[in-house]
Amino acid sequence: PVLLGCGSAQPGSCPALCECSEPAKTVKCVNRNLTAVPPDLPPYVRSLFITGNPLTDLPAGAFLAQRLPDLASLNLSGNHLQTVEAGSLALPALRQLDLSGNALVSFSPQAFGEGGSPLEELALRGALRDHGVLLSLAALLQSGTLRNLSRLELADNGLLLLPAGIFTALPALRQLDLSNNSLVGLRNVSFQSLGQLQSLNLSDNSLSVLQNSTLAQFRSLPALRHIVLGHNTWVCDCAIEDLVAWLKESDQVEGKEALTCASPDKMLGKALLKINGSDLNCSMPIDLPSQLQTSYVFLGIVLALIGAIFLLVLYLNRKGIKKWMHNIRDACRDHMEGYHYRYEINADPRLTNLSSNSDV
Repeated sequence: PVLLGCGSAQPGSCPALCECSEPAKTVKCVNRNLTAVPPDLPPYVRSLFITGNPLTDLPAGAFLAQRLPDLASLNLSGNHLQTVEAGSLALPALRQLDLSGNALVSFSPQAFGEGGSPLEELALRGALRDHGVLLSLAALLQSGTLRNLSRLELADNGLLLLPAGIFTALPALRQLDLSNNSLVGLRNVSFQSLGQLQSLNLSDNSLSVLQNSTLAQFRSLPALRHIVLGHNTWVCDCAIEDLVAWLKESDQVEGKEALTCASPDKMLGKALLKINGSDLNCSMPIDLPSQLQTSYVFLGIVLALIGAIFLLVLYLNRKGIKKWMHNIRDACRDHMEGYHYRYEINADPRLTNLSSNSDV
């Protein structure tokens, strides 16, 4: 009945199960039990809302580009979308897309077509629970198709780690929301290409520390002035010294006064900005590999010095050593001659008897 109702409308009119406003260029198909995109959407639409429906698949051609030349804002949140196929979102004027609240299983890297897309805002809040979908999204972002993207929302997805290089082809990105995930680190994430980035939300994750390499990237981004780090599990040991120093000197972090330690127990609840060197037990080296490397270099220098001294001593005492070697040689020769004489006596019975009689 849903599909028949949508199909009965005249071209350019409002689908039977939707609400349309031609002056506002808006069509709303909210909570209408739709299982497919209405095929007869009016060509004047600029803002389309299809939300709260049992819509599971977005096939190629779901939105006919030639019939929707002005569609700029598309909200597909809160449906049951699982599959977004290649070419399903190839719309020439699309600027805003919201796929939040869907349980995506398959997301084609060619969903926006083969060429570039004008898309500027992409919301995927709670839509990337499947790891394969995250990898597909990374491939899409790295392909350069969304080079115009200025806002990307990846919150509420339970992400532990981000694929390496996921943000390398987004030169226009200004706002990045990674809040309310389970991120444990950013070691493999590069922000270097995000020269326009202004806002970065990393709150409500499981970050225990930010490495110095990540902090250096933050410092190098001239437009980045709003970083949110609240509600993370900061571990206040020696490894956090770089983060504390950066917080004290930087004006990029919002609400940095409220950042507190989550462990160890003796530091629980202590403000990061109030940590000093005496609070941390830094008797053990932080960077063990570099410490070992330094120790090996020092050991090599010591051994080389000992070897040089030994050779110098040998050179200065070369005459005495030569005489000592000659004495050893003569002693060994006399000793061997004695063995040889005894062997000759033992080998000749006559000499043996003579030797016995002599002894008597």
